[in-house]
Amino acid sequence: MADVFAKCRLPEYQPVKDLGVYPYYHAVDERTGDGEVVIGGRVLVQAGSNDYLGLSGDHRVKEAAVAATRRFGAGSGGSRLSNGSLALHEHLEARLAAFLGRPAVMVTSAGYLANLALAALVGPGDTVIGDRLVHACLIDAVRLGGARLRRYRHNDMDHLERLLGASGPEAGRLIVTEGMFSTSGTVCDLPGIAKLARAYGARVVMDSAHDAGLLGTYGRGAAESYGLEGAVDVQTLTFSKAFGTIGGAVAGPEEIILYLRHHARSMVFTAALSPACAAAALAALDIVEAEPERRARLRAAAERLSGELAGLGYAVVPSDRPVVAVPVGDDLLCFRLWRELFDEGVFTTAMVSPGVPPGQALIRVSITAAHTAVQLDRITSAFATAGRRMGLVP
Repeated sequence: MADVFAKCRLPEYQPVKDLGVYPYYHAVDERTGDGEVVIGGRVLVQAGSNDYLGLSGDHRVKEAAVAATRRFGAGSGGSRLSNGSLALHEHLEARLAAFLGRPAVMVTSAGYLANLALAALVGPGDTVIGDRLVHACLIDAVRLGGARLRRYRHNDMDHLERLLGASGPEAGRLIVTEGMFSTSGTVCDLPGIAKLARAYGARVVMDSAHDAGLLGTYGRGAAESYGLEGAVDVQTLTFSKAFGTIGGAVAGPEEIILYLRHHARSMVFTAALSPACAAAALAALDIVEAEPERRARLRAAAERLSGELAGLGYAVVPSDRPVVAVPVGDDLLCFRLWRELFDEGVFTTAMVSPGVPPGQALIRVSITAAHTAVQLDRITSAFATAGRRMGLVP
């Protein structure tokens, strides 16, 4: 008789651990300051964090979280539907709606749960067509909803149009994309998506996890940067990136948000966002709106580092976006490069399948507004030393 747990006895990651290049679950002992962490007694430059604006350590954000905990307690005590809704949640929703320029917002306990809520919007008979690089939680939402899933090659509008045409006139069509993609740092082709959505009567959902708070004049995300906010029907985001805490939100028309409040399983059947995180997100939103210079610092730092890595010989496309993808290809080679960088005092993220397509492993470097010039120098120096030692760059 087959044992459903048999797969757990031969973990594929054990050989990587045996080689000493396992890149995951390294516990941070403490943060010594902006842009640095302590792991195993060593101080490293934190070059893998999504804390893009450096707000998780901002004293205003931390103080807001502490004050909310003292007022409301450590937890919300229930789901939003029952007894867990707080005035803080409603205030945050109203503020986010105004910030994003959307009629309504629903705050969730995590960004993953915000995207999973989309399962309530699709079902059998619907076709969801997603960019090949969209986050796993969007794929999970489609599966949970029971819709037909099709994937188009990254930012390939010709492929997207073929899939839209093949979906059949009777199908409800939904195009799903990220604003800025978490693995590549590329921005979606929203003009192309908007044109095709109009032509084929499709709805558009944009996951703004990595672009809300960063892109656009006011930080509303990729749609704002294109001047096409009206082309996106539903926008999701997380508070764990630019806003420096945890939680998520779905923004869109009032009828859709009201429907999700009663039908999204990831909203109805989970505890509400903690008071501390809701208050922290509110404080972070205040800073995002009041201090656009943080976005300017971030863009300058990203442009500098990506240019320097390209200059070393890595296949990096220079840009001002905070996700700098360093292609490696082979998984084991990626793990080895991660380890070399770690030994040089730089803590990055190794991305392999299923996080990226097979054979397209990469090191993801995440730049923040808190990184200093000295820390950026250390990152560049580590890539130079590690790359030359491994024969990856001249």
